[in-house]
Amino acid sequence: AETAKGAAKPGGKGPEYPPGPPPPRPRRFSPQRGERAGKSRHPMPRMTNARPATSPATDAPDAELAVRVATGEPAAFEALMRRHNRALFRTARAILRDDAEAEDALQEAYLQAYRAIGNYRAEAKLSTCLARIVANEALGRVRKRARRAEIVPLQAGVSETEINEIPDENMNETPERSAQRTEMRRLLEAQIDSLPDDYRVVFVLRAVQEMSVEETAEALGIPQATVRTRLFRARSLLREGLAAKIDVACEEAFSFAGERCDRIVAHVLERMK
Repeated sequence: AETAKGAAKPGGKGPEYPPGPPPPRPRRFSPQRGERAGKSRHPMPRMTNARPATSPATDAPDAELAVRVATGEPAAFEALMRRHNRALFRTARAILRDDAEAEDALQEAYLQAYRAIGNYRAEAKLSTCLARIVANEALGRVRKRARRAEIVPLQAGVSETEINEIPDENMNETPERSAQRTEMRRLLEAQIDSLPDDYRVVFVLRAVQEMSVEETAEALGIPQATVRTRLFRARSLLREGLAAKIDVACEEAFSFAGERCDRIVAHVLERMK
């Protein structure tokens, strides 16, 4: 009979191969990261440890933007300026009462904030810190303006008569101021007209005509207590009506249009270079 493969031969030293399946062939590895040479046939793609994408500057919170500005990211500071431009401009405008000077003060305050933002700690809101910087810059300009106003240069030989002939701006009302007063008067008159009849009459006699309580009561034939009650109610209605209109107007007060916002951001970024 033929000798079976792997069986002991007569007089031999044993089988040619060890029992069981042959050992697996060694795999070939590429030198790059120990990956197997050739394209992987695994149905699932290989996972990589990719860094998470940085959140857009417009969506990031103030504290994160401050850190990114400190590391030298101009886009983060631009996002901060656009986010707080309107509120900070109103802060400067309320102190300086001049649009152009408020813009200058805001730009200078932004540069101060940019230089010191590395020292910012999240103990206080960034918006509060920015508002404080803007207010300090605006107040400093007011103090400088006051010091300049205290210095009144007078030329030698100017007579007292010539000095007294200098026009006083407070005494001469400008056309713009007159137009504003006219508009306010029309607004008040329209609101008075909207009052109920009983309240409107009492208000006009007491507040506009400046009649006394006794005179108003006698003129209308009503008790003095009624005069006082109706006057109080008329003033309350006027305040409520005017407040509602003022609330609507306040939203548009010191408007911060896109052009002004873009101009301030562009000037600050240019000075940061």
